[in-house]
Parts: sequence; structure tokens; C-alpha cells
Amino acid sequence: MNRSAMREAAFQFIYGAEIQKELKLEDVCVFIENNQLQGEEVKKYIENIVIGIKKYNDEIITKISANLKSDWQIERISKINLALLKLAIYEIEYDKLPYKAIINEVVELAKKYGEDTSKQFINGVLASIVKENNSKQGEN
Repeated sequence: MNRSAMREAAFQFIYGAEIQKELKLEDVCVFIENNQLQGEEVKKYIENIVIGIKKYNDEIITKISANLKSDWQIERISKINLALLKLAIYEIEYDKLPYKAIINEVVELAKKYGEDTSKQFINGVLASIVKENNSKQGEN
């Protein structure tokens, strides 16, 4: 399974957790089995994402909130968009993966799973976060 497919599976897991309001590491094995996913690499990838999002959840939520338009509240974000943002922010900020690839793939997932406006919304929030990070790095 390639990284894009694993990222999609991780998104599906996170989305399910958003619906259940509970992100639990022990549910990864059940998710993998129920979705007939193969390989230890998939399990490790999703577990890493789950552990990371749980560990940095407050910081991730703060980043999302800080990069919303002034008239938006985090409670208004759909569960799909929230799951996609959490996944992308974790991978960009904490796994230090190339932001262009992550944003591109998450926007594609937004097109597939989200509403008509999801891709622009996701792209806007993530672009704002990346711009903020780049300006901070320029200060160092």
C-alpha cells in the first residue's frame, strides 16, 4: 500500500474517531481488520498518526482556530474537514513531512469526501499555517 492510500486510511480512522468523539489507539487493529488493510507498515503509520494527534491535539486545535476567518468557530468545521486538518497539521508540523505533498493529498481527499467548499477551506487554513511557519523560520 502506498503512502497516499495509507494517508486515506488514516483519514478514515480519524474521521470515525471524530464522529465517536474518541481517538483510541486500541481501535486501530479493529479498523485495519474491518477494512481488510494489509501489512504492518499500514498499522504502524496509522498508529503513529493516532499517537501524534492525541499528544498534540490541543496545539493542533489552537493552530486551526488561529487560522480561521474571524467569523468562524472551530465548532462549525465539519468532521471531515476537521479530520483532514488534524492529519495534515500533524504530518506537516510534527512529522516534518514536505508540506506541498501533504496539502496536495489532503485537498484531493477533501474533493473526494468533503463538501464543494472543503478543498478551498482546507487549502486556505493549511496555506495560512505554512505561511506562518515560514515567516517564523525567517526570523530565526
